[in-house]
Amino acid sequence: MTDTAHTPVVFALAQIDTCVGDLKGNSAKVLDYVRTAMKENDKTNVVVFPEMTLTGYPIEDLAFRGTFRKAAWVAADNLARTLQSEGFADLFVIVGTVGTDHASDNPRNRLVVLHNGVVWAGYDKHFLPNYGVFDEFRIFSPGEKSLVLDVNGSRIGVAICEDIWQDGGPVAELAAQNIDVLLTINGSPYEEGKTTTRRDLGVKRAAEVKAPLIYLNQVGGQDDLVFDGASFVVAEDGTLLERSAQFEEDLSFWTLDASRAEVSTFAPEMGSDEEVYAACVLGLKDYIVKNGFGGVVLGMSGGIDSALVATMAADAVGGSNVWGISMPSRYSSDGSKDDALDLAHNLGAHYSVEPIENLFAAYQDQLHLEGVAAENLQARLRGVIVMAYSNSRGLLALATGNKSELACGYSTIYGDAVGGYAPIKDLLKTRVWDLAKWRNKKAAADGAPEVIPVNSIVKPPSAELRPGQKDSDSLPDYALLDQVLAAYIEHAHGRADLLADGFDKKTVDTVMRLVDKAEWKRRQYPLGPKVTALAFGRDRRLPITSRFSE
Repeated sequence: MTDTAHTPVVFALAQIDTCVGDLKGNSAKVLDYVRTAMKENDKTNVVVFPEMTLTGYPIEDLAFRGTFRKAAWVAADNLARTLQSEGFADLFVIVGTVGTDHASDNPRNRLVVLHNGVVWAGYDKHFLPNYGVFDEFRIFSPGEKSLVLDVNGSRIGVAICEDIWQDGGPVAELAAQNIDVLLTINGSPYEEGKTTTRRDLGVKRAAEVKAPLIYLNQVGGQDDLVFDGASFVVAEDGTLLERSAQFEEDLSFWTLDASRAEVSTFAPEMGSDEEVYAACVLGLKDYIVKNGFGGVVLGMSGGIDSALVATMAADAVGGSNVWGISMPSRYSSDGSKDDALDLAHNLGAHYSVEPIENLFAAYQDQLHLEGVAAENLQARLRGVIVMAYSNSRGLLALATGNKSELACGYSTIYGDAVGGYAPIKDLLKTRVWDLAKWRNKKAAADGAPEVIPVNSIVKPPSAELRPGQKDSDSLPDYALLDQVLAAYIEHAHGRADLLADGFDKKTVDTVMRLVDKAEWKRRQYPLGPKVTALAFGRDRRLPITSRFSE
């Protein structure tokens, strides 16, 4: 920070949940948060919003539509005028939107400053990410110049998300411009462990520019991405000065004062299980709400996967908006049916019983199926019933498969894989058990009864498609399987690597064969929230047809 004494600058950090394409709704939310900020602290000078605020993020190929870009610019212009008409002309309101490079007519990821009734200044993202879930290099044109705002005599350097993740570029330019604070607006998706990574990066950049860093992140679900918020401010010596809430909208204030290091509010940090659970719930909730569904429907088998999904759904939109269907066959145990009923009662969910035995017998009278074909028929009959409820009631059908099953193809396409959203598709089976136990512990800590029946957690997992069936008949024990899957999928270890990791040859060959053969199924599986560093879908793209073997 420079030595010159300046009038303090009060920042309102508006960590909000936006919706892609909702220019009117996003603009209205910006206006509401500005009003609230001034009501709570009338000394506010700058109100900061996340990356691509007005358009939502990521907008993907919407960026190529000239009509969309024009509408976004009109929205920014109208918002600036409205802010002025409501008496906020002196404020600096910083929002993200999509712009156009007039030299090439290509879209740009843009930060704009609304001030005195106009779009007063702008800055375009310099570095464009092209890895993992990001594909911005294909979509946006990079920016070229850094931007420094003067507010109350303080110099505010701005950057957009990826700009601070890369060495050089705008941060290096700003470091040479004697700024008083580095402000970055972000749309950084959640993955486990990323909160610490961002914090460490913020400390590094604050030291580089010799000034505090404000990291303002968006929050909310957008298709298979979840944005966790967790905005923060760090001093140039690494001291944490502000921490916003995780997985919820938040408005916090921080003051830039040259005479001392101002410390603001500190939202509590979540533990690992709570964090992942919250991410899955928020992703599901926003997918339901933003796509206009009146509730959800799923098969309740009495097993751990459907129990956790149903509980997440109830936490997302309330138990009264959850429809659970028990679909017993001749192989369904009484214990499983009882567990499903107990769960529905605990959640306050709707519960129906739709036996599949008569439907199964009718198909078998004609088809005379045996083995896997007969087992899959049962799963597909259940899928038909779930989709019938979905279509007739306007409900979002939820698939209840986990990452271990999805990895190994241990699901029936057009059967238990049906649905529009899969809340636990990025959770390995062992993590499903961990989160179920955590959720029950949370209930106990809140003075409430356990939600998920203990029997659903402790009993050996089974699809109950034949007498005495257990998952372990077809798969290695999940404790071992998940270790191999984590190494093979998330760390890209090949066969030689896996053997060097200490896994036995039979297990390695079995798991690799199952994973490689199931790629076609994964392509047809519903989307679900990404919570790990490498989720199926955008993160891992392998050919279905391939003769490579190790």
